[in-house]
Amino acid sequence: AAAVGPARKKVGQTWTHIALEVKSRFALEMRVVPRNLWMATALVVSVALVCTGSLPLFLIDDHRPYRTALLQVFGHIKHRRRRQRRGRKRQPALKPPPGLLVGVVQKVRDAKGHLKKVVRKGLFGTARQIEARIRKLGIGRVINTSHLERFNGTIRSRQSRLTRRTRQISKRRDLLQDALWIFRDVYNWIKVHGSLRGLTPAMALGLSDHVWSIWE
Repeated sequence: AAAVGPARKKVGQTWTHIALEVKSRFALEMRVVPRNLWMATALVVSVALVCTGSLPLFLIDDHRPYRTALLQVFGHIKHRRRRQRRGRKRQPALKPPPGLLVGVVQKVRDAKGHLKKVVRKGLFGTARQIEARIRKLGIGRVINTSHLERFNGTIRSRQSRLTRRTRQISKRRDLLQDALWIFRDVYNWIKVHGSLRGLTPAMALGLSDHVWSIWE
């Protein structure tokens, strides 16, 4: 299961975006880019590159470009027929493949930005199918992005550039990107997690059999 979404707004209109393999806590990608279709596609591609055979379960927020990005990466071309003999031929369209499950968490806020309610729904697949897959994976019972929110809190506590109300704010996007990539590698290969029974995310994912050192 992969959770994708933004961490926090930085450097003008730039956000920190993350793709997280939920069960092992392995950070697949961390990008400092504006929030647009290119960003959404880059995150989906980072997940698709590590998939082995089966389609992943996606848990995302309600950012609208995600639908287009998912179809561009995983979609199948479907040729549509005309309903009548006459008229212009209908253009082919991208359709989600069978088995692709995408759950959406939508946070509804009032005019002041206060949270009113949380709406959980299925973008591809039904909510019942998605929640059954979530329970099977052991990462909750309902559609959620709680693991990603927890990871965002970890980043803010360990990266002074992303701390709220800080004087160490990044003014250059490339420096923030480099700092996050270093943090990602330390988190994945060196940091031992209590929730993973003393393993690193790389060990939990089967990519390593020991805790790496900084030199490694």
